[in-house]
Amino acid sequence: QEQLVESGGGLVQAGGSLRLSCTASGRTFGSTGWFRQAPGKEREFVAAISWSGDNTYYTDSLKGRFTISRDNAKNTVSLQMNSLKPEDTDVYYCAAGPYEGSWNERTYDYWGQGTQVTVSS
Repeated sequence: QEQLVESGGGLVQAGGSLRLSCTASGRTFGSTGWFRQAPGKEREFVAAISWSGDNTYYTDSLKGRFTISRDNAKNTVSLQMNSLKPEDTDVYYCAAGPYEGSWNERTYDYWGQGTQVTVSS
């Protein structure tokens, strides 16, 4: 059974930074992505990265503040979040699937349990 485990969430003041990590057990995936979801809202695509790490994809509104990267030796994908704003407060999910760069959550086969990020004003 494939498993994704997120870590690194927490409480931070506006303007601060957090680094989320997603560690996968078992096989490698064509694409690993981050999504976020607020209560009562749809899950939103944040970023994705190809297996090689050569290609990265972001939702336009987060470009320049968030950076996705991976370390295949550790089977880990990270999301560096800078200049955080209160509206970034969400549960962040790591997901993995076969389609590189997909923004569509339905194309991801495996999901982590989510990690809470709270940004105070």
